[in-house]
Amino acid sequence: MTTRVLITDDSALARKQLARSFPSDFDADVSFAENGKVAVELLKEQSFDVMFLDLTMPVMDGYETLDAMKKHRINVPVYVVSGDIQPKAQERVLRLGAKAFVKKPVSPEKLEEILTPYKSIRTEPAPAPVVAPSAPSQPTQSATTAALNDMKVGRREMYMEVVNVAMGRAADSLARFFDVFVHMPLPQVNVLEVSELVMTVRHLANNDNMSGICQGFSGEGLAGEALMLISDSSMKDLLNIMDYPDDGTVDNELEVMVDVSNVLISAFLSGIGEQAGLVFAQSYPEIIGQHLAVDRLVEKMQGTWKRTVTIEVSYAIDGTNIKCDLLLLLVDDSLPLLDAKLAYLMDDED
Repeated sequence: MTTRVLITDDSALARKQLARSFPSDFDADVSFAENGKVAVELLKEQSFDVMFLDLTMPVMDGYETLDAMKKHRINVPVYVVSGDIQPKAQERVLRLGAKAFVKKPVSPEKLEEILTPYKSIRTEPAPAPVVAPSAPSQPTQSATTAALNDMKVGRREMYMEVVNVAMGRAADSLARFFDVFVHMPLPQVNVLEVSELVMTVRHLANNDNMSGICQGFSGEGLAGEALMLISDSSMKDLLNIMDYPDDGTVDNELEVMVDVSNVLISAFLSGIGEQAGLVFAQSYPEIIGQHLAVDRLVEKMQGTWKRTVTIEVSYAIDGTNIKCDLLLLLVDDSLPLLDAKLAYLMDDED
């Protein structure tokens, strides 16, 4: 018999990578869902033996999917596979009924360990009847193979999945630093002109005064800058949860900005470097401005960047008004190198 598997992830690359990493002796009929809503509908209509579930997805995320499965009494072993590795995320999915949490990207060894209990017991097939020879037929594809071949993965999808893993590493560092749960919305990856980058910063400011800090990075010919923005309303809550001395000996707001930027930017770059085989060197954080209206902050940024690939990630700390916006800006000249370093993710594409 064949094991029926459901893979739920908004990333086509992640779905494809996971399915192609199954053990060669694992006889699987794999179905795919791009978000939790699609997955729940499939689970209502069909029976599955095991499910792999991402957390950060549009429409219905992994937490909402596990909750919906409980409400509809859908009992399928669920393995959460996510880049969001912060401890409270892992605890939460286990409380919601997941069988285990697995860090992205999943190693073949880990998949072997997970799937071994679900391998079907194979029996020797009955001898085939003897028939007259006929013209050779074309080889047929399994439904899973056909679905994988139809699943096209582009450059942007590749970047999105790499960023998803990296932002999970950064969220984990921030969560451990503050002992909190960090919400991770979907990242944005876009090619922006300077004017568009300015519009992005204005949107992030949301009519609040902002403080900004910038940190350059480079590694094996790849270079860029990371920009972290914190609104004044977020700064108040950040100061409340930090245990800095309030005796006037240090500028607490400056300390918060430097500490948070170091945590987020270092972990994010480490997450990208881990996947691309790169080690990044970072410059010391540079303050762009504090408590500035967005137009003033933008003035100080003007002339720093030209056309750039911009990775935008926002982190929100549970139970507070704290939101940290991280912009990773890569110069055009760096892209061919990064593409080459990440080519292994696309090596199954024609």
